[in-house]
Amino acid sequence: MPDKEKSSDIDQADLAILAQLQDDSSLSNLDLARKVHISPATCLRRVKRLWDAGLIEGEVALLSRERLAATLGHGLEAVVEVSLDRQGSEEQETFEARVVADDAVQQCYRVSPGPDFILVVYARDMPDYLALAQRLFTSDANVRNVKAFFSVRRAKFRPRIALPRTR
Repeated sequence: MPDKEKSSDIDQADLAILAQLQDDSSLSNLDLARKVHISPATCLRRVKRLWDAGLIEGEVALLSRERLAATLGHGLEAVVEVSLDRQGSEEQETFEARVVADDAVQQCYRVSPGPDFILVVYARDMPDYLALAQRLFTSDANVRNVKAFFSVRRAKFRPRIALPRTR
């Protein structure tokens, strides 16, 4: 469990580390320490503290859909608005638990006003999307309305939090 006290206790060096890790989490500790101008031992200790505080949630490799298209196909990415018939806390939690457990759902947001949820989903092709829609939306009597917007081009994708500039 993250230590809340530690997570609010970050300084310029911590922000510099976080900024560098957002750009390239594969940096060695030595390279990271050089980039943020601290000793390798201090850098290692600070990175561990940032993990322990829950400020770093994980590390991933961002894959190139364009370069994988020859192997996997281009696929379909859709932004989907979902409105529930009953919006009680239990109904929202039930729907949310079902969609976040599905590998096709890449992002899930509870939103207000408007629809109850916005999902970003990825499917291999239209039959795969239809199966996803049946699985997540049609089989649930509590889903009132679904609107899917299919991406024709992604102009930007950068999972990054804007941090204050460091010295």
